[in-house]
Amino acid sequence: MADYTLRQLDYFVAVAEAGSISGAAAKLRVTPTAVASALTELERALRTQLLVRRKAHGVSLTPTGVFLRKRAAILLRDAEELRLATASAGTELSGPLTLGCYVTISPTILPLLVRWTAEHHPKVELDVVARSQAEITELLLAGGLDLAIVYDMGLPDGLESVLLYTVRPYIVLPADHRLADAASVCLAELADEPLILLDLPPAAMHTLRVFEQAGVAPRVVQRTTDFELTRSLVARGLGYSVIVQRPAVDCSYEGLPLAALDIDPAVPGVGVRMVWPRGVRLTDRAQALVTFAAERARFTDYRHRNVSPARRADHSTPSPWCESSPPAR
Repeated sequence: MADYTLRQLDYFVAVAEAGSISGAAAKLRVTPTAVASALTELERALRTQLLVRRKAHGVSLTPTGVFLRKRAAILLRDAEELRLATASAGTELSGPLTLGCYVTISPTILPLLVRWTAEHHPKVELDVVARSQAEITELLLAGGLDLAIVYDMGLPDGLESVLLYTVRPYIVLPADHRLADAASVCLAELADEPLILLDLPPAAMHTLRVFEQAGVAPRVVQRTTDFELTRSLVARGLGYSVIVQRPAVDCSYEGLPLAALDIDPAVPGVGVRMVWPRGVRLTDRAQALVTFAAERARFTDYRHRNVSPARRADHSTPSPWCESSPPAR
């Protein structure tokens, strides 16, 4: 039987994160004396020093403290999962779940996942965060997210993933462009025309690599960090763009029409993946979302749907990608 308590471990992790006893006490809403006492009892129970305490300079972890911090965080998370599962006798999923998503993908895929969670697991508190890919992966590896959805481009090490679907870069032109009615366009045909570059990493790096592989030097006249602004500028006739995410409707926010054309010759597709830190055991609710997303997320990209343009315009027609699916277990 262990001589330490979960509360002592909770206080220890809080101190390690805050860097001081007073900071941890404020976060925990207890007195600094209570935190200091819990740490002393924990060190006595484990028969080792976990912290070096310095007046007015906070605390620093000993090598043993560094080891315990990681193990304690896992133990505390498992203890919380046990509490949540026991409350429902294991019959339903509940508790917090934080999902991050690269901002240009989020309008396409997050509504499906949020709706499915609300309908099939109403006690799961799903929180979503849409940021740049660098911010999302940083948050994920720092423990601020349970799962994330990103492009399979420039991902850091230390992640496990499942492929949701693959998208292919394409060209966006104003509807009155001389090539708008073509089935596909060679990048060389646009080399002298102004390019509006979506400069939100890793989008820009990928787009410029596509041009490089085609042996074309684009004439970049405008850089944006917003997907819809890029499309709106193109619709206004200010240039063309090469992007990956494809909305179901080829028009800008202003309602101006756009022409979306394949690149000739075809360029490799880009994977959209759901990722999580390697070595982290997913909670039951996170695993349920991974399973559902892997089975259904491809239907959020209209090119995967077996539906004609006429039916897409008819919102009254049931859509196969919006049908309810049995909850993943």
